[in-house]
Amino acid sequence: MKAILYVGHGTRSKKGAEEAKAFLQRVINQVDDAPIQEISFLELTPPFIDQAFKRCVERGATEITVVPLFLLAAGHIKKDIPEALLKSQENYPAIQVEMKDPFGVQDEILDAVEELVLSVVEDISPEDSVLIVGRGSSDPSIHKAFAEIADGLGRRIGTDKVSVCYLAAASPNFEEGLETVSQRTTGKVIVIPYLLFSGLLLSEVIQNVRARQRSGETIYCTGPLTEHRAIEKLFIKQILKDEK
Repeated sequence: MKAILYVGHGTRSKKGAEEAKAFLQRVINQVDDAPIQEISFLELTPPFIDQAFKRCVERGATEITVVPLFLLAAGHIKKDIPEALLKSQENYPAIQVEMKDPFGVQDEILDAVEELVLSVVEDISPEDSVLIVGRGSSDPSIHKAFAEIADGLGRRIGTDKVSVCYLAAASPNFEEGLETVSQRTTGKVIVIPYLLFSGLLLSEVIQNVRARQRSGETIYCTGPLTEHRAIEKLFIKQILKDEK
């Protein structure tokens, strides 16, 4: 019997965890390809991968498709999730396990981000500066991916003043990136947190933006990517790909 095991990142934020679970439950309600579907998280938010894997088996799963709810392929996708799955696979060696890819850089996501930006700032000029804020990773492929994201968003929004910074594990860090863009811009500053859900990282971004707004700076910030329903539709599309 087929099962789908969804894997989110996890967060200490109650709001962020609730958003992720609600998102995945909406997905489950729309995916009828597998009779067994379970939600799990890599860290911080239960149920964890081993618990949800066991639940799939107890419900009768003979093959499990692992679907990561991650934007890009970095250390969590290449190392952490496979390692977390390894113990479960050793405990249940008869179970066939396949792991799907994360979102990656896709036009549909960039189109959705453009719409999120336009919902916050209607009049964008070539003088405006955009700061994309990634979660961050030591994996060098992340820098390549964000270079593609920056180029794609710049072309869509109509400015070549697009910078990238990171909240952890990569440079420039968020504080450095925000200060540099604020000093150099001759127009508005538009901050785009490239994150799926609310959480402590997004709160950090929003707090910094609001502090600058109070000081008189013309700066705006979009919400998490899942505020746009295109992300949900794309996630479902990737789940069903090659399954029929």
